Amino acid sequence: MSVSIKDIEGLKGLITDEWTDWTEPVEITQEMINTFADVTKDHQWIHVDIEKANAGPFGGPIAHGFLTLSLVSYLSVQIGPKVDGVMGALNYGADRLRFLNPVPAGAQVHAKSRVIDVTEKSTGVLLKQEVAIHVVGDDKPALLYESLGLLLG
Repeated sequence: MSVSIKDIEGLKGLITDEWTDWTEPVEITQEMINTFADVTKDHQWIHVDIEKANAGPFGGPIAHGFLTLSLVSYLSVQIGPKVDGVMGALNYGADRLRFLNPVPAGAQVHAKSRVIDVTEKSTGVLLKQEVAIHVVGDDKPALLYESLGLLLG
């Protein structure tokens, strides 16, 4: 279903307690983790020291929480609502972020979302979505995120 950015009531009709379908899975490789560590200068052993991490509390290296978070933009394109008349979208921030479950190196993750609020702004429409990223096959989310996107139109 698609709705126009000019139709505020229609946009508010997107608010739901129901989750979307899952996105396609994305594999979190050790190479991705190492590259993320290099970019962010976060080389904590639970991410990059495989031998030490194998003996650690998670039984192996895990992805940085912010690496998992950084996938929200990519995954959201697959599951976000279809809004016509959008000239652009800006990351407006977040209202809530929780890292609830580790993402082991080599795991696949996927996401689902739901629209939880729509607010008309002078510059566009502020869309709040709750995004849940899970390791495929795990009922407990790795990440819960309330994303704020400003749709320009």
